[in-house]
Amino acid sequence: MASSSAGHEMKSFPSDDHAPHGAMSSPSGQEAWWKIHLFRGMANDIRRRLPYYVSDWVDAWDYRVVPATVYMYFANILPALAFSLDMFQKTGSNYGVNEVLLASVLGAVVFSLFAAQPLVIVGVTGPITVFNYTVYDIMKPTGVNYIGFMCWIGIWSLILHWILAITNSCNWLRWVTRFPCDIFGFYVAFIYLQKGIQVLERLGNGPEFYLSIVSALLVFMVAYACGELGSSSLFRHPLRVFLKDYGTPLTLIFFTGFVHMGRMAEVKLDVLPTGIAFVPTSGRSWLVNFWDMSAGDIFLALPFAILLTILFWFDHNVSSLIAQGSEFPLRKPAGFHWDLFLLGLTTGVAGILGLPFPNGLIPQAPFHTESLCVTKAVKDEDEDGNPRDGSYSFEATHVVEQRFSNLAQGLLTLGTMTGPLLVVLHLIPHGVLAGLFFVMGIQALEGNGITAKLVFLARDRALTPSATPLLKVRRRSAIWGFVLVELVGFGATFAITQTVAAVGFPVFILALIPIRACLLPYVFSPEDLALLDEPTASEFTMEGIGGAWGGGGKDEDPSNETSAMSSRKVSQTGPLRRSEHHDSVFAHPGAPRKSQEDLAELGQIQSAQSTATRRRSIDRRPPRHLNV
Repeated sequence: MASSSAGHEMKSFPSDDHAPHGAMSSPSGQEAWWKIHLFRGMANDIRRRLPYYVSDWVDAWDYRVVPATVYMYFANILPALAFSLDMFQKTGSNYGVNEVLLASVLGAVVFSLFAAQPLVIVGVTGPITVFNYTVYDIMKPTGVNYIGFMCWIGIWSLILHWILAITNSCNWLRWVTRFPCDIFGFYVAFIYLQKGIQVLERLGNGPEFYLSIVSALLVFMVAYACGELGSSSLFRHPLRVFLKDYGTPLTLIFFTGFVHMGRMAEVKLDVLPTGIAFVPTSGRSWLVNFWDMSAGDIFLALPFAILLTILFWFDHNVSSLIAQGSEFPLRKPAGFHWDLFLLGLTTGVAGILGLPFPNGLIPQAPFHTESLCVTKAVKDEDEDGNPRDGSYSFEATHVVEQRFSNLAQGLLTLGTMTGPLLVVLHLIPHGVLAGLFFVMGIQALEGNGITAKLVFLARDRALTPSATPLLKVRRRSAIWGFVLVELVGFGATFAITQTVAAVGFPVFILALIPIRACLLPYVFSPEDLALLDEPTASEFTMEGIGGAWGGGGKDEDPSNETSAMSSRKVSQTGPLRRSEHHDSVFAHPGAPRKSQEDLAELGQIQSAQSTATRRRSIDRRPPRHLNV
């Protein structure tokens, strides 16, 4: 089980940079913010996590690890294939399937073996795809060797990551709330939808174009239906779990063959380009000749590396926070500083090998943790605390915290680079990949906190469940104002990515943090902000960086340790109740299910992104067995 080898009560090792967790420190006893204790964050991360390293492997002897490994393999590889097509077309064939797969393998192996939090899934994301082809568009007219230039971006970024890790920069994560995460997730969702349209747009207007549109829409509808059925109360529990976990990969496989049936076989469709097994797409060697770059080009890569580091600092750390969200009863400590150091290492190695830079995957990371949850059925209670007859919900008792599932899915990805499987991947039509983008985009929108607030505002007040948290906001105009600020932040980020200045979009993302911390408290009351926005992770997860900032009013000092708090605490010894009596924002009032959108609105899960292969839900029915 998750803590079999660490059965003793978990000890907390608070960072020396901060007061112990829950302690009240006086301002006079605090050190000035500019005083930096080099290496202290990484040392504390290692000191906290190292005692659990053996148990991280022993605890893998659990039945949840096998389905979690298989599920994460598909959840990681399907978006990776879609991104590989996009980069192949937009980077002059410098990045393809082999490069994307090997980048995922690199991240999986390094983080499963050495990370302080091995539950985080590392791979190629949508934002790094935008970054890569934007750099290509900028540098192509100059005639610079693109792969060599990207290598130096990776080397510079390695240095910058290590500087940030050594100087304990992750302590600033305490200011990250759901506000920037929801905006970033909304942006990524629209990037998915845009890429799906762009894939179809390049196919012209012949028969292949129309067949691709039909196949894309069919893939979207069937995969989406599988997710809905998996989150519903229809069918038996094993079938729902099967549809939820494997509906999308099976849909992709079916429609890859479907377009070859009957007269459709006469239409020549564009398919996913692949190369030779374990060989770079462009035919170069794996080792990039970065030493052949001129000094001017080497230093020209530095500004791009700064932007890449900003993106990774936010994206990876947020994915780690979400993977350790308060809805998961984790018992082993986190380690943000050390993991940032490892991220710098993988970035530099990826650059030297000519790979797209991997980082934490926001949809896959939390779903990896969720797939490792062990739950039991408990009877629901009414308002008076009395059990309800025939009404059950599921309670997470613990998470199987181990390293094997991440390593195993990485090795399975490595096996995908073999010749026979590359031949199979080469059969996937562009239209099917476009449908995959549509599925990811729509499900990401559904699971986003901005969407949840918009649906709440559009809902008939008379049919809104009385337990909906947003009803506690006294001024409805405050909800409209908060959503408007979020949409403006999304619009600015999305707009800049449509120009040649897209390489600078990480600055917009990072700027959302001080906007939330310094400006919004002057616009909204502390009570409204407490209901509209919340800390990203539990207080237990945030211990190593000083706790989560309360984020209340304008008079609250974010740097003051007394403001470190979390409104969502996780018990380190007891089980976590994962359901309350609220309806989905999309479901009919009173519907007997609990969807991801409702959980996002309630702040019970982090809703930055969703995934093409899973929609988070709490299953409700009277089970035959207590453990599922």
